[in-house]
Amino acid sequence: MGQKINPQVLRIGPIYDWVSHWFEKKRYKNILLEDYIIRKKLMARLRSAGVAKIEIDRSINSIKITAFVSKPGMVIGRAGTGLEELKKFLLSIMKSFAKTKNLSKLDIRIEPVKEPNLDAFLIANTIADQLVRRLSYKRVMLQAAEKVMSSGAKGVRIILSGRIAGAEISRREKIQRGTVPLSTIREHIYFASVPALTKKGYIGVKVWINRPEGK
Repeated sequence: MGQKINPQVLRIGPIYDWVSHWFEKKRYKNILLEDYIIRKKLMARLRSAGVAKIEIDRSINSIKITAFVSKPGMVIGRAGTGLEELKKFLLSIMKSFAKTKNLSKLDIRIEPVKEPNLDAFLIANTIADQLVRRLSYKRVMLQAAEKVMSSGAKGVRIILSGRIAGAEISRREKIQRGTVPLSTIREHIYFASVPALTKKGYIGVKVWINRPEGK
């Protein structure tokens, strides 16, 4: 079971919460699509700032979007000019949905990531960027694993799959440090899967991080 199910999805409820909070009956599919597009475009726009997660909270008359980034200063900008540009960007996206109401009541918040080296998505993105720059995959995996473990993680697992280093036949490379029990519900397992587009094709990057409770 632990090998076939997203570890965070498996733990929603007892450990993790949903990244979107709202309730709707009639416009469910429209709001779900809007959340997907907002999250996708926002993740792409804030990639350089080290975005890790986007949370969306909707109530009857307002929408609150919280972005967790490792470099909040890059998003906020001088005197909050970055936030104003980000709000205009989001409003332009939401206006494409004809049924979206109360666009003026949009609240955007930027929260810092407490420990970027313990965030699976940020680590996977870093590995993917380094693979695109054609760095040695062995060195990249070792450095990432050491960085995670030195930050206090209980364990880390990194798997690369595809035409690694431009090989003719695709293969898998794996590295693990510590313990990563995927079937133990009480463990705080963070998982991320990020594709790296190299000149020879895509390389899949998967990262599991077993974080200690409270971090």
